[in-house]
Amino acid sequence: MSTQMEQWSFPPRYDDGYLPEAGSRYWFPHRETMPAGDREAAILKRLQEVCAYAYENAPFYRQKWDEAGFHPSQLKSLEDFESRVPVVKKADLRAAQEAHPPFGDYLCVPENEVFHVHGTSGTTGRPTAFGVSQNDWRAIANAHARIMWAMGMRPGDTICVAAIFSLYMGSWGALAGAERLGAKAFPFGAGAAGMSSRCAQWLDILKPAGFYGTPTYAIHLAETAIKDGRDPRKFGLKYMFFSGEPGASIPSIRERIEDLYGAKVFDSGSMGEMTPWMHVGGSRETPGMLCWQDIVYTEVCDPDTHHRVPYGQRGTPVYTHLERTSQPMIRLESGDLTVWTNDETPCGRTYPQLPMGIIGRIDDMITIRGENVYPSEIEAALCQIEGYGGEHRIFITREGTMDKMMISVELDGDRWARGPEVHKAFHAKVATQLHNMLGLRSVIEIVAPNTHPRTDFKAKRVIDDRAAFAEMQRRQQEVSG
Repeated sequence: MSTQMEQWSFPPRYDDGYLPEAGSRYWFPHRETMPAGDREAAILKRLQEVCAYAYENAPFYRQKWDEAGFHPSQLKSLEDFESRVPVVKKADLRAAQEAHPPFGDYLCVPENEVFHVHGTSGTTGRPTAFGVSQNDWRAIANAHARIMWAMGMRPGDTICVAAIFSLYMGSWGALAGAERLGAKAFPFGAGAAGMSSRCAQWLDILKPAGFYGTPTYAIHLAETAIKDGRDPRKFGLKYMFFSGEPGASIPSIRERIEDLYGAKVFDSGSMGEMTPWMHVGGSRETPGMLCWQDIVYTEVCDPDTHHRVPYGQRGTPVYTHLERTSQPMIRLESGDLTVWTNDETPCGRTYPQLPMGIIGRIDDMITIRGENVYPSEIEAALCQIEGYGGEHRIFITREGTMDKMMISVELDGDRWARGPEVHKAFHAKVATQLHNMLGLRSVIEIVAPNTHPRTDFKAKRVIDDRAAFAEMQRRQQEVSG
């Protein structure tokens, strides 16, 4: 195989029959271990091709870049890319699709070449449609297979995909990767009543090597299995990889899942728009996530300036497809929060890393009495407390001009059965732990096991009714006035 980035071209043209040698650590040894400077030179060339292609085929980019004074011919360095190319926001994509339905004027292939249609749920506004060409779908499958190989999965392994098969890209992307890998794909899905017990039964029968879902569902599944008299550690799982929500990179949550199943846990996944979404994903030897820069070019940027922050600092990922031709995303702002580093890796891959994974969304941040709080940090703190029952809810309200936060926390069944004194001691632990972490006091409520609903999809644990409370106060003032 050529060392010229091993089959790297634009548009992508991969050999669907290729597999690495059985004992190889790498799918593409040269691409994954080449000096970072050499890779950056190759990425610049690819960015020049991608930008020229998008300018020619997408009125969306042509107009946006003309207004910013950028032309692809001006792209001479990665610094030019960062400073000259404006970011794209999700709102821009929705507006483009509203004006040019269904796929927007950033679809760069004829509409009759769309092979897969996926998208967002649209529960809070207009859904965003993802149109993927057949060749792009093959490239997505190849990229996911590469990263699943890095996690340790191999041809012939059984891989259970336990996520909703709907518009959601996560389940379909994991399935495509499993198929390309030559694994036994087991698309169990999720969502219907009673599915968790059935999933546990199937896992007990099939003993798959791999599992994909959300961290929340994996914990719920283990709890269900134990309740049904099954031991999740006897399912034989070796590799569990997750996306959809923060958690798999949070040590307390990762360790809890690993303890429940006896499996290695990997965090992976960015955004549905950026599929192959595993382009930030783990490897068997390296903790956290790797930025697979030759699949999707990742910059971690200051949220205000959109210029890259130094390694070791927090910022928001900004992503650019290097292989997508159907709906290429070029400097798409994720709105997530992460920290990136560029240290030597145990696996030998020369990519930047996200050692803490995706911490959460910037717009999920809660500001309480001047303090910034991330829900994922509350979850991490609770998971460290012995007796935590696995679910909680964060309620934000306002009394007069004062913000108030209440956290309702489940106690596990054994301790709940022991009575009020145990409840009181657990309450004190939770109150102390959260106060030390948050730097502010909250109202803590301890509740019985299974008080809060479980989910097989992304958990929604924050209920912020400050706007509703303010509106109620306004109406009361109008009435009294």
